[in-house]
Amino acid sequence: MKKIIHTEKAPAAVGPYSQAVEVKDTLYISGQLPLDPQSMEMPKTIREQTDLVMKNIGAILNDAGYDYSNVVKSTIFLADINDFQTVNEIYGSYYPQDPPARSAFQVANLPKGAKVEVETIAVR
Repeated sequence: MKKIIHTEKAPAAVGPYSQAVEVKDTLYISGQLPLDPQSMEMPKTIREQTDLVMKNIGAILNDAGYDYSNVVKSTIFLADINDFQTVNEIYGSYYPQDPPARSAFQVANLPKGAKVEVETIAVR
């Protein structure tokens, strides 16, 4: 019933969770941190971090046979809500038409000191 999705093109899970889980025609992607899949290093700026998070989400979508047009909901977690405008600009460039539903929150802290984390749900 559920299928675990894992790709080497996105960072390995840093805890007891899967990169993504597919149930029927719905893909649930765990919160993605801005980690380089090979080095597991994180860029410094919010711009670089957001772009890397979105690329990591794209790699998981692609590996599971989806793409950004299948995304129906995203949740953005920010270490600093003042970064929202920059994150919004970069995030929006991945959804030029018919963007998904979305929530964005400032949180007290993110794993590994990240500035941004995004979780995603996609449907075929």
